Amino acid sequence: MCLDVDDTLVDYSASSRAALASMVGNADAWSLWQRITDDHVSRQLAGELQYVQMRNIRTQAFFAALGEELSLEEATRRELGRQEVLSAGWCLFPDAIPMLDWLRATGLPIAAISNASGRHQRVKIAQLGLAEYFDAVLIAGEVGCAKPDRVIFHTACLALGVPPGDTVHVGDRLHADAIGARDAGMHGVWINRIGPTGGTLPAGLSSITTLAELPELLVCELSTASA
Repeated sequence: MCLDVDDTLVDYSASSRAALASMVGNADAWSLWQRITDDHVSRQLAGELQYVQMRNIRTQAFFAALGEELSLEEATRRELGRQEVLSAGWCLFPDAIPMLDWLRATGLPIAAISNASGRHQRVKIAQLGLAEYFDAVLIAGEVGCAKPDRVIFHTACLALGVPPGDTVHVGDRLHADAIGARDAGMHGVWINRIGPTGGTLPAGLSSITTLAELPELLVCELSTASA
């Protein structure tokens, strides 16, 4: 069993929106922030930037896009303030621990697969009491590749000692998590907490709207499909 972390177990978007609002006064530029963050995280994962350097340059680029040119020193100061609010606001979705307790009771080996960087993500996992549930933690910044690259999925399966065809991965990003897992030979499950979008679910995937639905999916649908 493999699980994404941010916005699957941890309500990261809520804490990140609050942190952004603390820095600029509101979260109206959330979409812009996400786009700039995704671009800079990709550069960091490619080895172009170190994590702390990436955060500060990302924040400088964000304010530049808003029309405010900051020195790197000032961008760093603002980013440090944002990080303090962010880490203080980390919280789990209410359905996370009940689902993890159920998985632990089944005896299934569990891995976390995250596209974040190493140190801060491990601090978050430990701070929120998640570390005890995982037999392996795969973090893109440490592995050197990110979802949807099949390498990180296969590395997780190897760490758990379970072949991809017998492994389920659950995550909130349709392409990076569910489709990436499917293309790696796993069972991809998209957790879509927003609810129906009107589109058609790509072939070979399952979808849930809450982690409370996962036990039934595993026991009824996926176990039957694997039989």
